[in-house]
Amino acid sequence: MTQAVIELEQDYEPELVAGKPRKAQTKARAAAQAALTREEEIWLLGLPPLGRYLEFVEEDGVEGADADRAALIDEWRAANDYYQELERSETGIANQVGRTELDPALSSLAARMKAHPRYCRTFNSLPTSFGMVELDRLIVYQKHVSRNFVDSLKTRIGPAPDDAALFRFCLPLGKTDAPVRIRRVGSRRYVFSCESTDFRFHEPALLRPDQANGYESFGEIAGIVGLVVGFGSNFLNVISVGKRLLLNNGYHRACALRAMGITHAPCIIQKATRAYELGVVVKRDVAENAEFYFESARPPLLKDFFDPKIRKVLPVRKRVRQIEVNFEVKDYLIPE
Repeated sequence: MTQAVIELEQDYEPELVAGKPRKAQTKARAAAQAALTREEEIWLLGLPPLGRYLEFVEEDGVEGADADRAALIDEWRAANDYYQELERSETGIANQVGRTELDPALSSLAARMKAHPRYCRTFNSLPTSFGMVELDRLIVYQKHVSRNFVDSLKTRIGPAPDDAALFRFCLPLGKTDAPVRIRRVGSRRYVFSCESTDFRFHEPALLRPDQANGYESFGEIAGIVGLVVGFGSNFLNVISVGKRLLLNNGYHRACALRAMGITHAPCIIQKATRAYELGVVVKRDVAENAEFYFESARPPLLKDFFDPKIRKVLPVRKRVRQIEVNFEVKDYLIPE
């Protein structure tokens, strides 16, 4: 169950130990903290843009700006050359992705999913269906995943899940267990922090007074504006374009299953019949490069995360996603 801690921000700098410069202390603390919070990220090398990879290593990698830039470019170039080889040896492989109907025994779970508000809000644009899809040949646009999170998901699902457990793992409706810290940093500013990469701002919402359970005001309430922060639906889902399937969400779950030797997974399939529809359901980068993903001879696939010639495991500093919400109130009289 999601936990939240609310606290006031405090500006506090501990006193320096006599005889030790502030800079040396800061560097020592940073090094010790990095050793304690080190994590690993799995990157797909060889995919453009190269600058994004270099930026990630310098900003989030343990080596940071001390990383050998020339060596990074050399290994990226080697992976890019390997991708060109795959274009010849695996031409059309993305057109051969396996997909089958969902087992009828799972129909009750699918019906419950379709009736849930999360499903209705998330999949309200294109025709959707449920099915079993082959993981290896799913097209991927995301270039990196957290190895730590993948490993934790493998532990969560267990070594031999049955069909129902696999469905619930890929299409979860439970609460997120990632703790959230909420700080009030000003009279009209709040900061939300969470380690989950799925943490995000949802939307502003106009609420009725009866929707604010437990809140007692000093006067009658006319309306409530809520600025909603939380998590994504986190359902394993793909976009179907012709013979190809692009993994739209659920990268860590898909990688966890693939690492366990599971070859097919239940998911939600959204069908796009023309390029203009992609902009409604995928990230802008994918929609703007649709030809690369859906027409190229050999686009990046999920199985590439397990190919030692392409993937690289990078030690990275622990990161926390932070969302700041602030609001403004204006009160004035206008003539009718």
